[in-house]
Amino acid sequence: MGSQIRSSRTDEGDRGLAFVAGATGFTGREVVRLLVQQGIGTVAHVRPDSPRLEEWTERFSAMGARVDVTPWEEGAMTSTLSRLRPVCVFALLGTTRARAGIAARAGRDPAAQSYEAVDYGLTALLIRAAKASGRAPRFVYLSATGTQAGSRSAYYSARWKAEEFLRSSGLPFTIARPSFIAGPGRDEPRPLERAGAAIADGALSAVAFLGARKIKERYASMTNTALAEALVRVALDPGAESRVFESDELRRSADS
Repeated sequence: MGSQIRSSRTDEGDRGLAFVAGATGFTGREVVRLLVQQGIGTVAHVRPDSPRLEEWTERFSAMGARVDVTPWEEGAMTSTLSRLRPVCVFALLGTTRARAGIAARAGRDPAAQSYEAVDYGLTALLIRAAKASGRAPRFVYLSATGTQAGSRSAYYSARWKAEEFLRSSGLPFTIARPSFIAGPGRDEPRPLERAGAAIADGALSAVAFLGARKIKERYASMTNTALAEALVRVALDPGAESRVFESDELRRSADS
C-alpha cells in the first residue's frame, strides 16, 4: 500500500522538501510549523489508523504542510521517500510505558508499543527506507540526554541502538539529545515527567548558583518550541552533519 498525500501544496522551492515522522508529537508539530515558516516544503507523516487523522490533516494543512499517511511498512515507506525525494528526514518517534499498558487493556499486543518496537524499530525502518530511496537525505534523529552504550534501561538501550544503526547506515545524519521537554500543550499529561523536569530544573538552578553552570546548561529542560527551533537549525546547517548535539548545544542553537 502506498501513501496518500492529503494536500495539494507542491511548491517546495529551492530548499527541497522535509519529511517529518512523529509529526503529531509534542515536538514534531512545532518542527512542522517552523519548517513551513522557513519556506521549506514539508510533509507531515500521520499514521493511517490514527483516530485523529482528519483533525491532524486539517491542522497541518492550515499550517501549509502536506499530510502523508503511509503505513509503517518498509516497502511502502521506501516507495514514498523514493517518490518525494526529501532532502531531510526527521525521526521524532517515541513511546511511553503508559501506551503499552493502554494497548494491553484494550486487548492489543503491548509489545507493539515497547521502546524496542517504536523508539528503535520504527526509527530503523525509516533509516532503511531513507537509504533505499536513493536520495541519501540528512537524517535528523531525536534521541535523549543520557543515551550511551551498555545502559540497562530499556528506553536508553533502544535509543543507543537506534543511534548506532544510524551511524552505521551511511546516511548523512544529525543526532539530538535533549533533556526533559517541557511546556504546555501535551496531548498526554505525563505528570511524572513534568514533576521530574521541575525537580531537576530546581536542583540545577541551585547547582548553578554554586558555580556549576555548565551542568545546568547540559541538563536543564527545554520547551518543545525551543527544541524544534534547534532541530530545524541543525537540520539546515551543513556543519551539523555527522554530529551529536547535547542539550546545552541545542539550547544555544535555539537561541542563536
